[in-house]
Amino acid sequence: MIKGIAASKGYAIGQVFLQKHEEIIITDEKVSDVSAEKERLQVSLDASREQLEKIKAKAMVEMGAEKAEVFEAHITLLDDPEFTGAMAMEIENNSLNAMKAVETVTNTFVSIFESMDDAYMRERAADIKDVSKRIIANLAGKGGDAFAITENNTIVVAHDLTPSDTAQLDRSKVVAFLTNIGGRTSHSAIMARTLEIPAVVGLKDITEVAKTGDMVIVDGIEGIAIVNPDEATIKEYTAKKEKFEAEQEELKKLINVKTTTKSGKRIEVCGNIGKPEDVKAVIENGGDGVGLFRTEFLYMDRDNAPTEDEQFESYKYVLENMKKQVVIRTLDIGGDKTLPYLPLPHEMNPFLGYRAIRLCLDRTEIFKVQLRALLRASVYGKLAVMFPMISGLEEFQAAKELVEECKAELKAEGKEYSEDIQWGIMVEIPAAAVYADELAKHVDFFSIGTNDLIQYTLAADRMSEKVSYLYNPMHPAVLRLVKMTIDGAHKHGKWVGMCGEMAGDEAAIPTLVEYGLDEFSMSASSILTAKKIILEQE
Repeated sequence: MIKGIAASKGYAIGQVFLQKHEEIIITDEKVSDVSAEKERLQVSLDASREQLEKIKAKAMVEMGAEKAEVFEAHITLLDDPEFTGAMAMEIENNSLNAMKAVETVTNTFVSIFESMDDAYMRERAADIKDVSKRIIANLAGKGGDAFAITENNTIVVAHDLTPSDTAQLDRSKVVAFLTNIGGRTSHSAIMARTLEIPAVVGLKDITEVAKTGDMVIVDGIEGIAIVNPDEATIKEYTAKKEKFEAEQEELKKLINVKTTTKSGKRIEVCGNIGKPEDVKAVIENGGDGVGLFRTEFLYMDRDNAPTEDEQFESYKYVLENMKKQVVIRTLDIGGDKTLPYLPLPHEMNPFLGYRAIRLCLDRTEIFKVQLRALLRASVYGKLAVMFPMISGLEEFQAAKELVEECKAELKAEGKEYSEDIQWGIMVEIPAAAVYADELAKHVDFFSIGTNDLIQYTLAADRMSEKVSYLYNPMHPAVLRLVKMTIDGAHKHGKWVGMCGEMAGDEAAIPTLVEYGLDEFSMSASSILTAKKIILEQE
């Protein structure tokens, strides 16, 4: 039994297909004909683009437009002068052979991305590696993407699976996969959840333990792989697999069911999204709305901030498609999230520093662009806006003053906006929870951001493995702050949601229902399970 990270729920029992990439040796050999080598690079780039176009088309059919966008991003990388242009410059200026030039530039880019604090941005280094590997394979005459999988019930075992690899898996034959590396936010994990097949990542040495033809059990619930299990274990997991699949099928009956406790309290179960397209998964899983739209993702993976019109179109798309309430969080940058075009000062404790609403109130030229876009989009649906990292009333009032400025500007320009917008705050600083009964007099709603609230309350960095044992959503102090927030809001007739990971924590949901939480918001894949648990509560 090998323990890893549960990346995608479910169970699978099947035969191993061990993915081995043929090693390509890259030398430091210099070239004499620079023009010919640059041409060789270009041929490889063209071949890579053609391959990616085919993969994108396959992904579009099998995974949908949203996941196919990954490959559009890869194609864009091939046309990026800062990336592929730098490779050509390495050949031109230093007479490097094409493979060495690709490797040199890739290492520089990967180093930059992997050093970023933000987990999402670190994972994007995998995109760069994937594209680079393809270019080098084509230069070496070993391009192509065939997975020679012919057997049903195949479990792919690999060091890692790139987006390209995952997109090519034959869904009729591949039932799960296991990797040495990766985390819950890695592309391989995200793709597994999209394909709805179980996966365990971060197994460290599964490629050394398992070989092609071995039988293996994948436990995507506990994050376990069992190589060559005995008959008793196979029987045990066959029963678990059948039970899990029956439960998943049963959950689908709840898609259109309104979530009400046995005592009759109506509770909203919503979805968290990072991109406009994510709203589709919320709808498909019976979400009652969007409880958190993380708008910082609109600002990432680009060289400049999104324009007012770009943001307007994104917010409009979500509002029109959701047709129910959408809670949008204003820009939450800083701490573990950075932007290449918005340099932030170095701080000893960035999570306690210049971030979120603090940054926005200082950089009003950025903040007002977003507020204007939100106001303009408000006429297309039921909009609620919340400000992150609020520690006191003054910050909320300052943000609302900017909202009024934006309204006046739009009115003068003859642009429409709705007056029926709810304005709330994220409760993620303990001070806001303690002061909730006073803050509730001024806001329309609270949304509890437990990811930060827990780490601030327990002084335990949620990114640190060394103190992860302290990070406990069910700590009495955390629960007391949650209860204070809910009671403080209800005292003044305001509603309270929760959009941190705790909202989708199956062990925490009954306690949160008991406390009177009005809205739960979580990843789309957790919605139906949460509905089931809430329906069983008194």
